[in-house]
Amino acid sequence: MQCLPWKLSVCLAAAALSTLPGCRRDEITHVKVPKEASAPTLARPAAMPTPPGAAADSEVPPPPAPTGASALRWTLPKGWTETMAGGMRYATLKPPVTGRIEASVVVLPGPAGGELANVNRWRGQIGLSPIDETALASARKIVKSKAGAVSIYDFSSEGQKKSRVIAGLVVASGNSWFVKMTGDTDPVAAARADFTHLLESLRFEDAN
Repeated sequence: MQCLPWKLSVCLAAAALSTLPGCRRDEITHVKVPKEASAPTLARPAAMPTPPGAAADSEVPPPPAPTGASALRWTLPKGWTETMAGGMRYATLKPPVTGRIEASVVVLPGPAGGELANVNRWRGQIGLSPIDETALASARKIVKSKAGAVSIYDFSSEGQKKSRVIAGLVVASGNSWFVKMTGDTDPVAAARADFTHLLESLRFEDAN
C-alpha cells in the first residue's frame, strides 16, 4: 500500500513508533519451576542395645526371705525397735542408744562365700586388713542359742575416730544368717550387752 504525499509523514511516524521498544507488546514467558524436593525424613534412631547383663543386674529380685520354721526369730531387748524387710536384708534393728549405730539381720543362701570371706568383709568395712584362718579361729567366740551355735566376732578400727562391728553368724537349713551391729565405738559398746542377749535368743520357729 502506497502512502500518499500528505500521509507520508504519518506513515513515517507510525513506522518509527513501531520500532521503539516501549511500543512492543510485552511477551509473557511461562517458566515451569520444579517443586522443591521435600526434605528427607530422618529415620528415628534405633534404641541403643542394653549392655549384656545390665538389665539383669537391675531387675534380678533378691532371694525370697525364709518363712515358717526356716525363719530366724529373736527376742528384742527392751527399748529396741525393728523394721522387717525382705530379701537379703531381713530386718533392721535399732538400739535405744545415742550416736551412730545400727543392727541388721541379713540372710544369704548356702555358705555365702564362707566364714573367713565374710569376716574379712566386715573388717574391711571399718578399715581393717584381712586375717587368715588361724587368726579367724582366735577371734571367734561361741554363744549357744536355740538356733544352734552362734559364732561371734568383735572388731574395732584403728585411728582417732574408731568404729566397731560385732557380728554373729548362724548357718542352718541351707542359709547363712548374719546378725551384725556396727557404728561408732562408744554407742556399740553401750549396746553390746543387749546385743549379746539378742544373739542368745535366736531360734527357728514358725511365727504362726
